[in-house]
Amino acid sequence: MPTRTRFTIWRPLATAAVTLLLAAFLTPATASAAGTARTRESLPRYSYADAVREAVWVDTGLDGDGDGRTDRVAVDIVRPREPAAQGRKVPVIMDASPYYSCCGRGNESQKKTYDADGHVVQMPLFYDNYFVPRGYAVVGVDLAGTNRSDGCVDVGGRSDVLSAKAVVDWLNGRARAYTTRTGTERARAHWTDGRTGMIGKSWDGTIANGVAATGVRGLRTIVPISAISSWYDYYFQQGAPLYDSGPEWLSDYVDSPEARARCAAVQQRLVDGAPRTGDLTALWAERDYVKDAAKVRASVFLVHGMQDLNVRTKHLGQWWDALADHGVRRKIWLSQTGHVDPFDFRRAAWVDTLHRWFDHELLGYDNGVDREPVADVERHPDQWVTSATWPPRGTTATTLRPAPGGEAGVGTLGLRRAPGTETFTDDPALDETDWAAHLDRSTPEKAGFLTAPLTRDLRLAGSPSVTVTATPTTATAHLSAVLVDVGPDTIRDYAASGEGITTLTDRTCWGASTPGDSACFKEAAAKTVDVGATVVSRGWADLGTSADPGHGVPLTPGRAYTLTVDLAATDHVVPKGHRLALIVAGTDRDLIDPPADRPTLTLDLARTSARVPLVGGPAAFARATSGKHPAVPFASTGVAEPRTAARVP
Repeated sequence: MPTRTRFTIWRPLATAAVTLLLAAFLTPATASAAGTARTRESLPRYSYADAVREAVWVDTGLDGDGDGRTDRVAVDIVRPREPAAQGRKVPVIMDASPYYSCCGRGNESQKKTYDADGHVVQMPLFYDNYFVPRGYAVVGVDLAGTNRSDGCVDVGGRSDVLSAKAVVDWLNGRARAYTTRTGTERARAHWTDGRTGMIGKSWDGTIANGVAATGVRGLRTIVPISAISSWYDYYFQQGAPLYDSGPEWLSDYVDSPEARARCAAVQQRLVDGAPRTGDLTALWAERDYVKDAAKVRASVFLVHGMQDLNVRTKHLGQWWDALADHGVRRKIWLSQTGHVDPFDFRRAAWVDTLHRWFDHELLGYDNGVDREPVADVERHPDQWVTSATWPPRGTTATTLRPAPGGEAGVGTLGLRRAPGTETFTDDPALDETDWAAHLDRSTPEKAGFLTAPLTRDLRLAGSPSVTVTATPTTATAHLSAVLVDVGPDTIRDYAASGEGITTLTDRTCWGASTPGDSACFKEAAAKTVDVGATVVSRGWADLGTSADPGHGVPLTPGRAYTLTVDLAATDHVVPKGHRLALIVAGTDRDLIDPPADRPTLTLDLARTSARVPLVGGPAAFARATSGKHPAVPFASTGVAEPRTAARVP
């Protein structure tokens, strides 16, 4: 079903009314602070070299490190000097991050640098270089426990989220800030109108999601890039562990040296609250932003790589759907990359779109960005299509059913239920690329089911799921369910080190520079690979959670269990001549951890199915699988196996 959108509130008549109100209540200087309604864009008319650079410490009201005083978080500000000198106020673009000192931001791992007075010299990324001359302030917040902030990192919990929320409150006159970390001299945000947009990739974008889910006033928009929507789903999926460590490792990774010395109690709470059993605990409930989607006031511009194996697109799908359920205005970009910023896979279009988005959301310009298609989707490397809504109108969840084929483990996939069984044995040494490479023949570690070669293109758009009825031979079992486009293609090499991009040596410049903060960044190009099959969507689960998704129990060997596995959101066209395949297997090496045992599982095919969001629904599937089309020769080439290196959001 098509999802709802609130873009319709920005119609020409409504915009005309807003323009009249602005004309009536704003001074001429304010109305032209960063452009005019006639130009419909903010222009670079302010000096970046002369910009005000200052630091304040915002009181969060929390005492995360237990030292008897409330924590203050460091806020570095770059803002145009001229508007404040003329009594005019500017909006804020804010990136709250744990990475400003430990690890760096962006493809070039930039860190904050400071002058002798402690004022920021280099603010990472292009936001300040580009937007400050256009009349925006850019604010970089050190999350509690990182860089120059007090407190402790609690990995998406109250400390993380409320330390960033406190800054939005301060920008809107509702919180206190000071000119030093320990002093008493107050700092006031007299230079801003309070309108704030949050942006960031990965953990930074996750904090934007979390702050938006508090419903804080003054936060007008967020732009989360490859961001987490529920931290449980970062570490587990339906009880299956995705990593061999918990949030305490990540906290220690970004903690400042001071925080490591004083935050042992917080570290222990992270260990105790996130047991490796995969149970849903109060710790995870606190870090679930999806459940609070009804509180979101801000518009949301989501960006995600459909092959992101770090922050999987399950985060995108469940967040997008929850926001739709509550009428939140949304826009989305979906790339073929892994965990990559759009600045590095579609730079010129990204800067232009982000510019117009902030102009619309923070300055109120009627520039038409709200009337453009909601979704941009990368169909092939550097080839993009749009959809007026996402998923597109006419998309319907279609139940596809496996059936036995001519040999064991190589079945068919269609609309009709069929009796039969398939059996496989978990092999933790193999992964989805191995399974896909052997879809045309029987192998003991997976069960595969393929459609006939398609006579028409078939588009999947949204979040699939697979319901499995399986009988294990052991007390523990993990399941993987994978949808595969079987046929030759050239795709971004998402499993390579650049996750679909190659960093070049040439630089392009996006904004103004100073000796300490260059606006020029290395270009990137698509890194591609020729494949014979493409994994479209994937999901995992512990079979022991079949009765209760929040709590796993030992299995009874020989007993059948039914479980629905949520798969990652996607938008993919299976071309004419290709085949769509469903794989059900055990451990997906390096993407989930293996169970304690090595089970053999028997699938009841009559009680196993995939619900796939297809544009055109069952009728489109029936048309695409009717008639005859020459089979594409099967080729086993594919991307490399997923990297085993530890991932951080």
